[in-house]
Amino acid sequence: MPDADQCPIHHFLTDQGLSLPTPNAPLANYLGYVDANGFVFISGQGPVYDGVEIQGKVGDDIDIETAVTAARWAAVNVLAQLGLACQGDFERVTGCARLCGYVNAHPTFDQHPLVVNGASDLIAGALGDRGRHSRAAIGVASLPRQWAIEIDAVFTIAI
Repeated sequence: MPDADQCPIHHFLTDQGLSLPTPNAPLANYLGYVDANGFVFISGQGPVYDGVEIQGKVGDDIDIETAVTAARWAAVNVLAQLGLACQGDFERVTGCARLCGYVNAHPTFDQHPLVVNGASDLIAGALGDRGRHSRAAIGVASLPRQWAIEIDAVFTIAI
């Protein structure tokens, strides 16, 4: 496994006041990621960081700034799962094909893309051009554990 001190992703996260956590265990009967011949499907990751969860409904009891932070935290957890998939060698990551953000939103809230930008910006910042992706930002009525957001993604890695 490559040295974390030499990893640009670790440096980027440190500059952001973050670090790559130990990946969260799945909440039910599924895997955190699946590698399908170089396509890595990351299961939905929530806004959990350093033992804290961001819970609530965006546009009701969660403001946009907090929701963007939640998206960033969820994206860090996506990267943690990706780290498992590539055995810590992020140089094997050739791209982020797709990112999808599910925003636990009040029915009148319509700024889902702004919230999911928190995740998109973090992934693109961590991986550079390899982190640019297609995307969906979807408002939903509820999420597991009352999370404010959940992010899933598909990456490509060198086999």
